[in-house]
Amino acid sequence: MVKSGLIHAFLQLAFCAGDPTFLESVDIYFDKAAAIAATTPDILAQIKACNNILKVQFPLKCANGTVELIEAYRAQHSHHRLPVKGGIRMAPNVDADETMALAALMTFKCAVVDVPFGGAKGGIKIDPTKYSANEKEAIIRRYTSELVRKNFIGPSIDVPAPDYGTGPQEMAWIKDTFEHLQPNDINGSACVTGKPLEEGGIDGRQEATGLGVYFCLREFLNDEALVAKLGLTTGIKGKTFIVQGFGNVGRHTIDSIYGAGGKIIAIAEVDGGLVAECEDGIDIPGLKAYYKKKGTITGYPGAKTVKFAQGILELPCDVLIPAALETQIHSGNAGNIKAKIVAEAANGPVTPLAETMLEDNDVVILPDLLLNAGGVTVSYFEWLKNLNHIHFGRMSRRMEERGKTALIDALENQFGNGHRFSDEVRSQVVKGNTEVDFVWSGLEETMLLSWENVKRTSQGRNCNYRTAAYLIAIERIATCYRVSGIFP
Repeated sequence: MVKSGLIHAFLQLAFCAGDPTFLESVDIYFDKAAAIAATTPDILAQIKACNNILKVQFPLKCANGTVELIEAYRAQHSHHRLPVKGGIRMAPNVDADETMALAALMTFKCAVVDVPFGGAKGGIKIDPTKYSANEKEAIIRRYTSELVRKNFIGPSIDVPAPDYGTGPQEMAWIKDTFEHLQPNDINGSACVTGKPLEEGGIDGRQEATGLGVYFCLREFLNDEALVAKLGLTTGIKGKTFIVQGFGNVGRHTIDSIYGAGGKIIAIAEVDGGLVAECEDGIDIPGLKAYYKKKGTITGYPGAKTVKFAQGILELPCDVLIPAALETQIHSGNAGNIKAKIVAEAANGPVTPLAETMLEDNDVVILPDLLLNAGGVTVSYFEWLKNLNHIHFGRMSRRMEERGKTALIDALENQFGNGHRFSDEVRSQVVKGNTEVDFVWSGLEETMLLSWENVKRTSQGRNCNYRTAAYLIAIERIATCYRVSGIFP
């Protein structure tokens, strides 16, 4: 169990006088794109504004008999498309501004990858490591009941998902509470995504955000013209990577990079970090086995443990991947970053001042709006699965296998001479698509199309990738408003 003081310290690492707040940073990035967007000031004002912000407070009777007042939020940034969508986090620094900033990012993120949701976000102001499972369940269920009472949750209204400090178990509690309070809603299971498979979740959701990061990184690094400007060769293989965060996003990003031949030379976590001691990087399968047993990466015998994890971000590497919390790269440390590429797996990890400093040093930033949109993309697939009441592949898998078997049989008969495909080849060719095959195929298609759009916009409008992503989002949302007739 990570000590609560360490979490608080980790959350405060990003503070640096002179940097804007997280919400101010989002507004700065928005304004930069809005200045060159092909839309009108009235629509821009509507797109930028947060439509609704809900604050609730409720008592919790703790296991020791004391009563504690719990503070929680839900922000609905944009209703240009419904339902709105966004995670729920549990952290001690949750407040209204952070929640609104994250909700705004969700609006623009969904628009960039063309997922038909508005943006939302929720937060419960607690340190989850201080509470028992029963206490967290009570908090989540009461929070859900408050959302139901205020009409801030529902399959066609507002669909939460996991975020920092929450996971499938919390989503299962939300689903159960909603269905208890709304027993006649046949689509009740679609009120939340990121659920366990047994509760209507979708296969591949856990890996989705990290896999989406990998897909975009792979495409960037396979583009010879882009990597040549950085003095790099094409491909992930042989490149050096530093990752901040070994949670769900960081871990699955690392898995994909390691599987493609990338070298993970350092990992930063809340209670310390690891630095590789050999040129091949950290042995990730060994580290995962250690983490599963110990619950921490520190002390892993296959690498050097360091106490001040933030310093790891400043080590030389080809690609730095912040996959933890917002504002981790700021004006106080951006000048020390020695990466050639910063790939934002977290939400808002780079402040505007830091972005300017990094770009002055020729560092390329791949923005969060695109890179970490894999989670909401697969959440969209889960929502569709719940509304359709059937998992992907159920109607088609056996039909595909029969058709492929007939094709293999026909080829063998055509060639004659007793030629037969091996059992291994036959099995690979004949296999029908499972749910995870559909999910990862849809995710890859979404991320690749979105990356090409961002790259093309960046080149055509002479702006960086972040501004290009915001431009795409702004102009898509503006089109929704114009078509609806709300604005002439």
